Amino acid sequence: MKKILILILIGIYLVPQNLKAQNNDAAVAAGVGALVAIGAGIAAVQQMKEQVELEATQHILSNFPQYNRFLLKTLDFDGKKLKDISSTSVITFKMREFDIDNDRKAILGKRMVLFAFTSNGWINQYGVDFKKIQWHLISSDEWLNMMTSYSKVASAEKDDAKIKKALIDGEVVNKGVRAKKSKDDIDFYKIGGDMYLVTDYSEDFKFVYNERSFGMYLKKTRDLVQIGRNDLIKIHKFIFDD
Repeated sequence: MKKILILILIGIYLVPQNLKAQNNDAAVAAGVGALVAIGAGIAAVQQMKEQVELEATQHILSNFPQYNRFLLKTLDFDGKKLKDISSTSVITFKMREFDIDNDRKAILGKRMVLFAFTSNGWINQYGVDFKKIQWHLISSDEWLNMMTSYSKVASAEKDDAKIKKALIDGEVVNKGVRAKKSKDDIDFYKIGGDMYLVTDYSEDFKFVYNERSFGMYLKKTRDLVQIGRNDLIKIHKFIFDD
């Protein structure tokens, strides 16, 4: 927060100096106002990030007492503007268990993903309405099952064992899953942006494939949440990269 205020003050000082030759008071006022607005926007995003991370931590503490040493960090907020966050339908958190060794150093362990699915109006003039957020903690095994189901509906490959091997040993890319051996690659279908392939995954979710995203239909709220391909790649990389 101190850094943000310092940047605003520096900007307020520099703008008049740069515009002095123009002797344009209106331009000076506009420049200062823009800098203050940018600083306020950055501060609002940071405050919201801290609120959501706190709520996520409290959710784990309240519902998963077996986890008494864990790391929890959002994947979503870095580089995003307030308007982007207010329209988002899912916030993703990286979560890892850890232990302390004899040298008092943290040894990171099991990886998980915490999804916060948001409904319309989750951000309003009063801040964040946490009643409009659904939480789902996904283990690495569950993520593998989810991605296997998604890959089966998104491609011609239906062999669970082959898909899981490619997902664990290879990597998710924009057009499918790249295995260690090219002959084991899984290529996703090429379909239009308004075309959808659906599979009924569980009592909580249906999965929806089109070329742009990993769709998760929440049966409880009847919301279709779309995870962009870049975010999908980040999540999978976090789960399976050494």
